[in-house]
Amino acid sequence: MTRDQTAAFQKTLIAWYATNRRDLPWRNTRDPYSIWVSEVMLQQTQVATVLTYYHNFLERFSSIEDLTGADLQEVLKRWEGMGYYGRARNLHRAAQLVMHDHQGSVPKAWEAFRRLPGVGDYIAGAVLSIAFGAPYPVIDGNVKRVLSRLRLLEAPANSSASIREFRKAAEDILDRRNPGNFNQAMMELGALVCRPKQPFCTTCPMHNFCLAYMTSRVMEFPKTNKKGPTPQIRIAVGVIFKKGKVLITRRKAEGLLGGLWEFPGGRIRDGETPETACKRELKEEVNLRIAIDSHLCRVRHAYTHFRIVMDVFCCSYVSGRVRLKGPVDHRWVSLHKLGDYPFPKANHKFMPQLMKYASLRGG
Repeated sequence: MTRDQTAAFQKTLIAWYATNRRDLPWRNTRDPYSIWVSEVMLQQTQVATVLTYYHNFLERFSSIEDLTGADLQEVLKRWEGMGYYGRARNLHRAAQLVMHDHQGSVPKAWEAFRRLPGVGDYIAGAVLSIAFGAPYPVIDGNVKRVLSRLRLLEAPANSSASIREFRKAAEDILDRRNPGNFNQAMMELGALVCRPKQPFCTTCPMHNFCLAYMTSRVMEFPKTNKKGPTPQIRIAVGVIFKKGKVLITRRKAEGLLGGLWEFPGGRIRDGETPETACKRELKEEVNLRIAIDSHLCRVRHAYTHFRIVMDVFCCSYVSGRVRLKGPVDHRWVSLHKLGDYPFPKANHKFMPQLMKYASLRGG
């Protein structure tokens, strides 16, 4: 685009956004902490889901000081069900660093904010531009799609090697006088109008600037690299009953689902039955011998890069004393106390069947 075309693009986009933007709570504040929380939640989670979590989270942790003083288990419990728990752990740790190193104020400088746990280029650009008016672009999936169609970018949108090209394109059209609204407008355009499928091209306020529209190539963009097949992992899990309580274990703080509680179990080996795997895993992981009473259910759950098929068994304690290999903590808890602990979504999927089974079993 020429300088005049870029100015016209910026003016048209921001005018459209002012009239058509969704009324979302994080758009009604300039508080950097509140904006930061929203942007962390919005990574890989839909707006409709985030709305409920956002209100509940800020109701409990209304400031960086509140978040810093909270136990990680409480933070994870408030995050429970939204997934990608590393976001919550990083936000909690980052808040502690802000209190310690920045006197409780979100740093305005790119380098200082970018160094915090969980703060990548996207979150840094979003928070600093929206809260402080700093002239940094924001590049998420919606923005990549808009840029690809505007400029006929051949770079694959799902390749990390393409980020420099997308960043250059975003910087070229960024409204540096009003970067916060401009960035939000770009994301909103991608979410509401320039959609992946069935985009509203004919009514799009920006179609006079869009090379893909003008050349009838909209559905060719964005370009993407083909993904391979999603791996599937089979897992056996045991709910061990002992004197009216069940055993739960806590995962180490790092890695996938770090810090969450779960029922013990693990991978089913090739040639192994789920029942055999359950007994073996419980002996290896918690050092208990059990008897399988019932196959409760089979759960299917998808993560970002793989999916699991989980066979869940209800078991009776036979012998042994808990010694952990892998988990970092354990509890024997009553079923009605399970709600006090943060669990992965895959475990929540069989909670109703477990409660029904326990009721029929008599506790």
